Amino acid sequence: MRICLFEDRGVADLDPLTLTRPAFDLLCGITSLAAKQTRFFAPCTSGALVRPFLADLLRERRPDLPVNDAAWLGQGPTVLVNARWLPPDGLRPDLTGESFVATIDGEVAYAFVTPELLAGVTPGNIDLHLEEWKSLLPRREAGGTMIGRPWELVERNGEEIERDLRARGDRGLNKRPMDFSLVGPAGRLRLDPSAKIEPLVVADTTNGAVVVDRDAHIAAFTRLEGPCYVGPGSQIHGAKIRGGTSIGPYCHIGGEVEASIVHGFSNKYHDGFLGHSYVGEWVNIGAGAQTSDLRHDYGEVILTLGGLRIPTGSHKVGSFIGDHTKIAIGSLLNTGSNVGAFAGLLPTGRLLPRCVPSFCRVNDGAVAENEDCEILFATAQEVMRRRGVELSETQLEVYRRVYDQTALARRQTLRENERPRMRRTA
Repeated sequence: MRICLFEDRGVADLDPLTLTRPAFDLLCGITSLAAKQTRFFAPCTSGALVRPFLADLLRERRPDLPVNDAAWLGQGPTVLVNARWLPPDGLRPDLTGESFVATIDGEVAYAFVTPELLAGVTPGNIDLHLEEWKSLLPRREAGGTMIGRPWELVERNGEEIERDLRARGDRGLNKRPMDFSLVGPAGRLRLDPSAKIEPLVVADTTNGAVVVDRDAHIAAFTRLEGPCYVGPGSQIHGAKIRGGTSIGPYCHIGGEVEASIVHGFSNKYHDGFLGHSYVGEWVNIGAGAQTSDLRHDYGEVILTLGGLRIPTGSHKVGSFIGDHTKIAIGSLLNTGSNVGAFAGLLPTGRLLPRCVPSFCRVNDGAVAENEDCEILFATAQEVMRRRGVELSETQLEVYRRVYDQTALARRQTLRENERPRMRRTA
């Protein structure tokens, strides 16, 4: 069994989360999308087709993984798996016989294809090949879910925690420290033996599992409500972690977090509310910063994505924040905010703009461009070094490419913001 995880044009609709990583590295539940896809097919070997500017970074992090490797693709029949696909429960499909495509609402979730059909497939033309295969090959129903927008990861996070836990079995061993309070079924509690749990911690498993991974530290006066997950090495500082929340590895979390995903290495140490949001890596959220996730009229939340206003179909949507963004103390993020990578938000005493492009800052309520991106990269290097992580030249080159690729979005947003100011001046 050979699988190749691929990115299609739909990854652009997952900005800002996919600006700096392949879509299959996004977190939902306990694991990444890639881990779920690999678990579903149980392959003997795997490869990847990703946007070219991410290829070297993926090779650096996964030296064993063939990335954008045409020779590897041609070595045998392969299952091409869409990076945005959440597989269903159950056994993998029969992958013997003729080639076919498996779809969800017309989108290809995966395709079983021969080396002849794979000839000439590249990250740049994969969408053309998918359209051709849909017209030529037999179709099957894939099952599962295709992630099309950032908020869909948040909406499915709680149920994915439960599914991932079932797939893990009882490997997340159960221990009960002294002075630990449990509300709900004990069978839904999973505390890794290496996790440090201080006295006066409450876990509520009434509505779902509470999972604390290896080397995590849960400080006194923390409340964990299931379904929730605390990743390896993360520290929870007397926080309220509500249901539907996943905290990735090596985060520092305080205050109140509800139905949100924090990808990893991010800091929300102090009080403040984060709700129905997805926070990328190396983000810092200052003391007292708040994210609104509900309109005052309880209406449907509209989010700006790719310059378009997109109805979310939900009345509970928070903020989506790209990597290395800094949110200062007392900042107020509006419902349905989209904040790019390497952004800087300063408080104004009122709600900040909903759309802040990558490499921009908000100062006195106005969006402006951070023109010297090398200063931002130097800050990122220092932040990472303090956590014992080096910013590699390959990673730095990805950030520079993201700066170039997001230039048009910055210019468009700045022009749109300038028009009302000029009308007021006139």
